[in-house]
Amino acid sequence: MRLTKLSVTAFILLAFVYKAVSQNEKPLSVSKDNGVLSIVYKNQPLIGYQYAVLDPPEGVDAAFKRSGFFHPINTLKGHRLTRIHPEDHYHHFGMWNPWTKTVFEGDTLDFWNIGGKQATVRHAEFGDINITDAYAEYKTLHEHVVLKNNKNKVALNEWQTVRVYNPKNNHYIIDLQFDYSCATESEFKILAYRYQGLGWRGTEEWNDNNSSIITSEGKTRKDADNTSAKWMLYQGQLGNDNGGMIMLSHSENYNHPEPIRVWPPGQHEGSTFANFAPTKTKDWLFEPGKTYTLKYRLVVFDNAFTPEQAENFWKEYVEE
Repeated sequence: MRLTKLSVTAFILLAFVYKAVSQNEKPLSVSKDNGVLSIVYKNQPLIGYQYAVLDPPEGVDAAFKRSGFFHPINTLKGHRLTRIHPEDHYHHFGMWNPWTKTVFEGDTLDFWNIGGKQATVRHAEFGDINITDAYAEYKTLHEHVVLKNNKNKVALNEWQTVRVYNPKNNHYIIDLQFDYSCATESEFKILAYRYQGLGWRGTEEWNDNNSSIITSEGKTRKDADNTSAKWMLYQGQLGNDNGGMIMLSHSENYNHPEPIRVWPPGQHEGSTFANFAPTKTKDWLFEPGKTYTLKYRLVVFDNAFTPEQAENFWKEYVEE
Protein backbone atom coordinates (compact mmCIF):
# COMPACT_ATOMS: atom_id res chain seq x y z
CA MET A 1 0.00 0.00 0.00
CA ARG A 2 1.42 3.39 -0.98
CA LEU A 3 1.16 6.13 1.65
CA THR A 4 0.22 9.57 0.39
CA LYS A 5 1.82 12.68 1.79
CA LEU A 6 -1.40 13.38 3.74
CA SER A 7 -1.59 9.88 5.25
CA VAL A 8 2.08 10.02 6.28
CA THR A 9 1.44 13.34 8.01
CA ALA A 10 -1.62 11.91 9.77
CA PHE A 11 0.39 8.87 10.87
CA ILE A 12 3.14 11.05 12.33
CA LEU A 13 0.54 13.19 14.13
CA LEU A 14 -1.15 10.13 15.65
CA ALA A 15 2.21 8.78 16.80
CA PHE A 16 3.00 12.12 18.43
CA VAL A 17 -0.36 12.23 20.22
CA TYR A 18 0.06 8.65 21.45
CA LYS A 19 3.56 9.43 22.76
CA ALA A 20 2.33 12.58 24.51
CA VAL A 21 -0.57 10.73 26.17
CA SER A 22 1.75 7.92 27.27
CA GLN A 23 4.21 10.39 28.75
CA ASN A 24 1.36 12.10 30.66
CA GLU A 25 0.13 8.90 32.22
CA LYS A 26 0.52 8.93 36.00
CA PRO A 27 1.76 5.90 37.99
CA LEU A 28 -1.24 6.20 40.30
CA SER A 29 -4.89 6.41 39.31
CA VAL A 30 -8.22 6.83 41.10
CA SER A 31 -11.35 4.88 40.25
CA LYS A 32 -14.85 4.50 41.67
CA ASP A 33 -16.68 1.20 41.43
CA ASN A 34 -19.48 -0.44 43.42
CA GLY A 35 -19.37 2.17 46.18
CA VAL A 36 -15.60 2.07 46.67
CA LEU A 37 -13.03 4.69 45.66
CA SER A 38 -9.74 2.94 44.93
CA ILE A 39 -6.24 4.28 44.50
CA VAL A 40 -4.47 1.99 42.05
CA TYR A 41 -0.83 1.50 41.13
CA LYS A 42 -0.13 -0.31 37.84
CA ASN A 43 -3.44 -2.23 38.04
CA GLN A 44 -2.83 -3.12 41.71
CA PRO A 45 -5.43 -1.59 44.08
CA LEU A 46 -3.59 -0.14 47.08
CA ILE A 47 -6.30 1.36 49.28
CA GLY A 48 -10.07 1.34 49.06
CA TYR A 49 -12.39 3.91 50.61
CA GLN A 50 -15.99 2.74 51.15
CA TYR A 51 -18.18 5.73 50.35
CA ALA A 52 -21.45 3.86 49.80
CA VAL A 53 -23.28 2.42 52.78
CA LEU A 54 -22.23 -1.21 53.23
CA ASP A 55 -24.79 -3.58 54.70
CA PRO A 56 -23.71 -6.12 57.33
CA PRO A 57 -23.66 -9.87 56.60
CA GLU A 58 -27.02 -11.54 56.10
CA GLY A 59 -28.86 -12.12 59.35
CA VAL A 60 -27.00 -9.37 61.25
CA ASP A 61 -28.80 -6.30 62.62
CA ALA A 62 -28.99 -3.53 60.00
CA ALA A 63 -27.64 -1.14 62.66
CA PHE A 64 -24.18 -2.41 61.67
CA LYS A 65 -24.30 -0.85 58.21
CA ARG A 66 -21.82 1.98 57.61
CA SER A 67 -19.91 4.07 55.10
CA GLY A 68 -16.74 6.12 55.39
CA PHE A 69 -13.91 3.69 56.16
CA PHE A 70 -10.77 2.24 54.57
CA HIS A 71 -10.94 -1.30 53.19
CA PRO A 72 -9.06 -2.95 51.74
CA ILE A 73 -5.55 -1.72 52.45
CA ASN A 74 -3.26 -3.94 50.39
CA THR A 75 0.48 -4.44 50.17
CA LEU A 76 2.16 -4.05 46.79
CA LYS A 77 2.02 -7.83 46.35
CA GLY A 78 -1.74 -7.68 46.86
CA HIS A 79 -1.95 -9.00 50.42
CA ARG A 80 -4.93 -7.52 52.30
CA LEU A 81 -4.15 -6.10 55.75
CA THR A 82 -7.67 -5.11 56.85
CA ARG A 83 -10.83 -6.91 57.88
CA ILE A 84 -14.47 -5.78 58.19
CA HIS A 85 -17.59 -7.06 59.96
CA PRO A 86 -15.79 -9.83 61.90
CA GLU A 87 -18.17 -12.00 63.89
CA ASP A 88 -16.67 -10.92 67.22
CA HIS A 89 -17.04 -7.20 66.42
CA TYR A 90 -19.47 -6.43 63.60
CA HIS A 91 -18.75 -2.72 64.14
CA HIS A 92 -15.10 -3.07 63.08
CA PHE A 93 -14.45 -1.60 59.63
CA GLY A 94 -10.90 -2.16 58.36
CA MET A 95 -9.35 1.14 59.37
CA TRP A 96 -11.74 3.76 60.70
CA ASN A 97 -11.81 6.59 63.25
CA PRO A 98 -14.99 7.16 65.29
CA TRP A 99 -15.27 8.49 68.85
CA THR A 100 -16.70 6.23 71.54
CA LYS A 101 -17.66 8.44 74.47
CA THR A 102 -18.86 11.94 73.63
CA VAL A 103 -21.19 14.62 74.94
CA PHE A 104 -23.35 16.66 72.57
CA GLU A 105 -26.29 18.87 73.62
CA GLY A 106 -26.57 17.14 76.98
CA ASP A 107 -26.49 13.56 75.67
CA THR A 108 -23.68 11.02 76.04
CA LEU A 109 -23.25 9.39 72.62
CA ASP A 110 -21.27 6.48 71.17
CA PHE A 111 -20.20 6.77 67.51
CA TRP A 112 -18.02 3.62 67.67
CA ASN A 113 -20.36 0.89 68.90
CA ILE A 114 -23.02 1.55 66.29
CA GLY A 115 -25.04 -1.51 67.29
CA GLY A 116 -26.36 0.64 70.15
CA LYS A 117 -28.07 2.88 67.57
CA GLN A 118 -27.06 6.07 69.37
CA ALA A 119 -24.94 7.54 66.59
CA THR A 120 -22.92 6.75 63.48
CA VAL A 121 -20.48 8.23 60.96
CA ARG A 122 -21.32 8.50 57.27
CA HIS A 123 -19.73 9.67 54.04
CA ALA A 124 -21.41 12.88 52.88
CA GLU A 125 -19.58 14.14 49.79
CA PHE A 126 -16.26 14.22 47.95
CA GLY A 127 -14.05 17.26 47.66
CA ASP A 128 -11.13 17.58 45.27
CA ILE A 129 -9.42 14.61 43.65
CA ASN A 130 -5.86 15.39 42.55
CA ILE A 131 -3.35 13.18 40.72
CA THR A 132 0.25 14.27 40.18
CA ASP A 133 3.46 12.55 39.16
CA ALA A 134 4.25 11.97 42.85
CA TYR A 135 0.92 11.11 44.49
CA ALA A 136 -2.85 10.67 44.26
CA GLU A 137 -5.05 12.53 46.72
CA TYR A 138 -8.73 12.90 47.48
CA LYS A 139 -10.84 14.72 50.06
CA THR A 140 -14.09 13.57 51.58
CA LEU A 141 -16.55 14.89 54.14
CA HIS A 142 -17.71 12.68 57.01
CA GLU A 143 -20.76 13.55 59.09
CA HIS A 144 -20.93 12.36 62.69
CA VAL A 145 -24.66 11.85 63.08
CA VAL A 146 -26.81 11.59 66.21
CA LEU A 147 -29.43 8.85 65.80
CA LYS A 148 -30.70 8.68 69.37
CA ASN A 149 -34.39 9.62 69.72
CA ASN A 150 -34.66 9.67 65.90
CA LYS A 151 -32.72 12.95 65.71
CA ASN A 152 -30.65 12.18 62.60
CA LYS A 153 -28.71 15.36 63.42
CA VAL A 154 -25.16 16.11 62.33
CA ALA A 155 -23.08 17.01 65.39
CA LEU A 156 -19.57 17.05 63.94
CA ASN A 157 -18.06 17.54 60.48
CA GLU A 158 -14.80 15.90 59.51
CA TRP A 159 -12.90 16.56 56.31
CA GLN A 160 -10.50 13.75 55.49
CA THR A 161 -7.53 14.33 53.19
CA VAL A 162 -5.98 11.10 51.95
CA ARG A 163 -2.74 11.16 49.95
CA VAL A 164 -1.02 8.04 48.55
CA TYR A 165 2.55 8.42 47.28
CA ASN A 166 4.19 6.47 44.49
CA PRO A 167 5.58 3.19 45.84
CA LYS A 168 9.30 2.77 46.45
CA ASN A 169 10.91 -0.65 46.47
CA ASN A 170 8.67 -2.84 48.66
CA HIS A 171 6.51 -0.16 50.33
CA TYR A 172 4.27 2.86 49.85
CA ILE A 173 3.10 5.72 52.07
CA ILE A 174 -0.40 6.97 52.90
CA ASP A 175 -0.87 10.34 54.61
CA LEU A 176 -4.10 10.94 56.51
CA GLN A 177 -5.35 14.29 57.78
CA PHE A 178 -8.60 14.64 59.71
CA ASP A 179 -9.97 18.20 60.17
CA TYR A 180 -12.85 18.41 62.65
CA SER A 181 -15.32 21.24 63.19
CA CYS A 182 -18.62 21.54 65.02
CA ALA A 183 -21.62 21.22 62.72
CA THR A 184 -23.84 23.39 64.93
CA GLU A 185 -23.47 26.19 67.46
CA SER A 186 -23.16 23.52 70.16
CA GLU A 187 -19.79 22.27 71.39
CA PHE A 188 -18.72 18.66 70.93
CA LYS A 189 -16.81 17.05 73.78
CA ILE A 190 -14.88 13.77 73.58
CA LEU A 191 -14.58 12.17 77.00
CA ALA A 192 -11.60 10.08 78.03
CA TYR A 193 -12.15 6.43 77.15
CA ARG A 194 -9.95 3.37 76.63
CA TYR A 195 -10.52 3.04 72.85
CA GLN A 196 -11.54 5.59 70.21
CA GLY A 197 -9.92 7.34 67.29
CA LEU A 198 -7.91 5.71 64.49
CA GLY A 199 -8.31 1.93 64.72
CA TRP A 200 -7.04 -0.91 62.56
CA ARG A 201 -8.58 -4.38 62.58
CA GLY A 202 -5.94 -6.65 61.10
CA THR A 203 -6.38 -9.37 58.51
CA GLU A 204 -7.91 -12.67 59.59
CA GLU A 205 -4.66 -14.34 58.49
CA TRP A 206 -2.90 -13.01 61.60
CA ASN A 207 -2.91 -14.49 65.08
CA ASP A 208 -0.73 -14.60 68.18
CA ASN A 209 1.72 -16.98 66.58
CA ASN A 210 2.34 -15.49 63.13
CA SER A 211 2.27 -11.72 63.76
CA SER A 212 3.96 -9.22 66.03
CA ILE A 213 3.82 -5.61 67.13
CA ILE A 214 6.48 -3.30 68.49
CA THR A 215 6.05 0.35 69.41
CA SER A 216 8.40 3.33 69.42
CA GLU A 217 8.87 2.73 73.15
CA GLY A 218 9.90 -0.90 72.65
CA LYS A 219 6.60 -2.35 73.84
CA THR A 220 5.24 -5.56 72.31
CA ARG A 221 1.86 -7.20 72.11
CA LYS A 222 2.32 -8.41 75.69
CA ASP A 223 2.71 -4.96 77.23
CA ALA A 224 1.84 -2.28 74.63
CA ASP A 225 -1.74 -1.68 75.75
CA ASN A 226 -2.24 1.34 78.02
CA THR A 227 1.08 2.88 76.98
CA SER A 228 1.84 5.78 74.60
CA ALA A 229 3.72 5.73 71.31
CA LYS A 230 4.93 7.77 68.35
CA TRP A 231 4.52 4.77 66.05
CA MET A 232 3.40 1.14 65.97
CA LEU A 233 4.94 -1.47 63.68
CA TYR A 234 2.62 -4.43 63.04
CA GLN A 235 3.70 -7.23 60.72
CA GLY A 236 3.28 -10.92 60.12
CA GLN A 237 2.82 -13.82 57.76
CA LEU A 238 0.70 -13.27 54.66
CA GLY A 239 0.28 -16.47 52.67
CA ASN A 240 3.80 -17.56 51.80
CA ASP A 241 5.07 -14.00 52.25
CA ASN A 242 5.37 -11.44 55.03
CA GLY A 243 4.25 -7.86 55.28
CA GLY A 244 2.57 -5.27 57.44
CA MET A 245 2.09 -1.61 58.23
CA ILE A 246 3.61 1.12 60.37
CA MET A 247 1.14 3.57 61.93
CA LEU A 248 2.82 6.92 62.71
CA SER A 249 1.32 9.70 64.82
CA HIS A 250 2.39 13.26 64.03
CA SER A 251 4.07 15.19 66.82
CA GLU A 252 1.49 17.99 66.47
CA ASN A 253 -1.40 15.67 67.35
CA TYR A 254 -3.43 16.12 70.52
CA ASN A 255 -1.91 14.33 73.53
CA HIS A 256 1.18 13.20 71.58
CA PRO A 257 2.87 10.74 71.97
CA GLU A 258 -0.56 9.18 71.75
CA PRO A 259 -2.04 6.64 74.12
CA ILE A 260 -2.68 3.35 72.35
CA ARG A 261 -5.00 0.36 72.56
CA VAL A 262 -3.48 -2.98 71.46
CA TRP A 263 -5.16 -6.34 71.96
CA PRO A 264 -2.85 -8.52 74.06
CA PRO A 265 -2.11 -12.19 73.29
CA GLY A 266 -5.08 -14.52 73.65
CA GLN A 267 -7.75 -11.89 73.20
CA HIS A 268 -10.46 -12.70 70.65
CA GLU A 269 -8.69 -15.91 69.58
CA GLY A 270 -5.52 -14.03 68.79
CA SER A 271 -7.07 -11.52 66.37
CA THR A 272 -5.13 -8.30 65.85
CA PHE A 273 -6.25 -4.76 66.65
CA ALA A 274 -4.26 -1.54 67.09
CA ASN A 275 -5.60 1.91 67.90
CA PHE A 276 -4.22 5.42 68.35
CA ALA A 277 -6.52 6.82 71.04
CA PRO A 278 -5.52 10.45 71.78
CA THR A 279 -8.41 10.80 74.25
CA LYS A 280 -7.68 7.63 76.19
CA THR A 281 -6.30 9.59 79.12
CA LYS A 282 -7.98 13.01 78.89
CA ASP A 283 -10.99 14.81 77.44
CA TRP A 284 -10.92 16.95 74.28
CA LEU A 285 -13.35 19.81 73.73
CA PHE A 286 -14.29 21.00 70.22
CA GLU A 287 -15.70 24.52 70.22
CA PRO A 288 -17.86 26.01 67.42
CA GLY A 289 -15.98 28.07 64.86
CA LYS A 290 -12.66 26.26 65.36
CA THR A 291 -10.93 23.45 63.47
CA TYR A 292 -9.10 20.60 65.18
CA THR A 293 -6.64 18.43 63.26
CA LEU A 294 -5.11 14.96 63.58
CA LYS A 295 -2.43 13.70 61.19
CA TYR A 296 -1.14 10.18 60.63
CA ARG A 297 1.14 8.41 58.19
CA LEU A 298 0.86 4.74 57.19
CA VAL A 299 3.77 2.84 55.69
CA VAL A 300 2.45 -0.31 53.98
CA PHE A 301 5.09 -2.89 53.12
CA ASP A 302 5.94 -6.38 51.94
CA ASN A 303 8.65 -8.50 53.58
CA ALA A 304 9.80 -7.33 57.03
CA PHE A 305 10.70 -3.96 58.56
CA THR A 306 12.81 -3.19 61.64
CA PRO A 307 12.12 -0.78 64.51
CA GLU A 308 15.07 1.30 63.28
CA GLN A 309 13.37 1.71 59.90
CA ALA A 310 10.12 2.68 61.61
CA GLU A 311 11.90 5.34 63.67
CA ASN A 312 13.51 6.76 60.52
CA PHE A 313 10.11 6.95 58.81
CA TRP A 314 8.72 8.83 61.81
CA LYS A 315 11.59 11.34 61.84
CA GLU A 316 11.14 11.99 58.11
CA TYR A 317 7.41 12.49 58.65
CA VAL A 318 7.64 15.09 61.42
CA GLU A 319 10.61 16.93 59.91
CA GLU A 320 8.97 17.55 56.50
